Amino acid sequence: MIKQILGRLPRKPSKSSEHREYGGPSGLSNTSISSRNRDLMGNMLINSDNLPSPGLNSASNMGYGSKLSQLLNPKLNGNLLNGPYEALPGFRDVPSSEKLNLFIRKLNLCCVVFDFPDPTKNLKEKDIKRQTLLELVDYVTSANGKFTEIAMQEVINMVSVNLFRSLTPQPRENKVLQTFDLEEEEPLTDPAWPHLQIVYEFLLRFVASPEADAKLAKRKAINNIFFRFIFETEKHNGIAELLEVLGSIVNGFAIPLKEEHKLFLVHALIPLHKPRCLPMYHQQLSYCIIQFVEKDCKLADTIIRGLLKYWPITNSSKEVLFLSELEEILEATQPAEFQRCMVPLFRQIARCLSSSHFQVAERALYLWNNDHIQNLVKQNRKIILPIIFPALEINGRDHWNQAVRSLTFNVQKFFSDTDPELFEEFLHEFQEKEAKTEEVKA
Repeated sequence: MIKQILGRLPRKPSKSSEHREYGGPSGLSNTSISSRNRDLMGNMLINSDNLPSPGLNSASNMGYGSKLSQLLNPKLNGNLLNGPYEALPGFRDVPSSEKLNLFIRKLNLCCVVFDFPDPTKNLKEKDIKRQTLLELVDYVTSANGKFTEIAMQEVINMVSVNLFRSLTPQPRENKVLQTFDLEEEEPLTDPAWPHLQIVYEFLLRFVASPEADAKLAKRKAINNIFFRFIFETEKHNGIAELLEVLGSIVNGFAIPLKEEHKLFLVHALIPLHKPRCLPMYHQQLSYCIIQFVEKDCKLADTIIRGLLKYWPITNSSKEVLFLSELEEILEATQPAEFQRCMVPLFRQIARCLSSSHFQVAERALYLWNNDHIQNLVKQNRKIILPIIFPALEINGRDHWNQAVRSLTFNVQKFFSDTDPELFEEFLHEFQEKEAKTEEVKA
């Protein structure tokens, strides 16, 4: 009797039932949240009247395509299209000055990916997109003006949103049939092929168009890869291979070098000495750098000062690589350029001579085995010798490594044979300074 009465009383819902019923303690269901989000997105997206018409000089428009793709992808489908998706005016209906802006707006409009597996959804919108894609193909085919960098970015964005997709898996029955009779089996096409086919055609026409500056696109792409690697991630598995290809390109640069090529050297190649993983691609990078010096000897000063800027402080293996590259650069350096940078350069070499790491000191001393570098030093010995003399004298007496002491003696002999009076003068000055230092300590 009591059980029957208690059974008629209303039960308090448990926490687990709340979670099953409402999706969490807030009492809001997942379906209501997702529908609300769809409504908000529908109000925000795909109203052609609200699409901005990007100006060519507007910096804010640079990332418009990427922002739109972030909003639309990966959930770009017909369910989000609560707002109107309307066709834009034709290219013939606008003046020539506005055609490029309209081209970018049409590209943005085509960044919407529809739900093709359901043939009943968004029939009108799918047809509008197809017609817009055909108009884009015609425009690219008949374009008579160079595409700007902004337009090229929007093209890549639209193509990426449409083509980079998960492939539709084949039904299991088809896989079984293919093993028996491949010729009789009909090819399986992507449900979105009515749009994809035109996108592929558009990409082909764009790449083949004489108005698309392929060199600009390649250079910008390489720059972006290097900048991201240097200043953001320091992770990229193809830097060495990319530099190897780039070496052959630099080798073919015409003389005199263009200003844009010099900027590429300063802004991209020289900063590549900064990452810790330099040994992975140093050989290819060094080849590119030497090509620039050989084509324009005036760049030697810029390159040497760039190396000094990124000279490693605590990484001895990188210092050895820097010294090896420095020898190759100096071998192609003319006296006028050498004189511009020799003071900061030999201050750094003096620090390397004083290094307790024997490989660093040894590699720095090997520079005097190069005949061209010897001639440069001879011509400027009155400036160079006072900079490195203390390091040579201390190394010859106190360095722990016998090979370093022997090489130091050879360099001292080189200066003594070249200009005995100058060498004795600096030796006397050094000994006087040491004597005064000892007096102060005493």
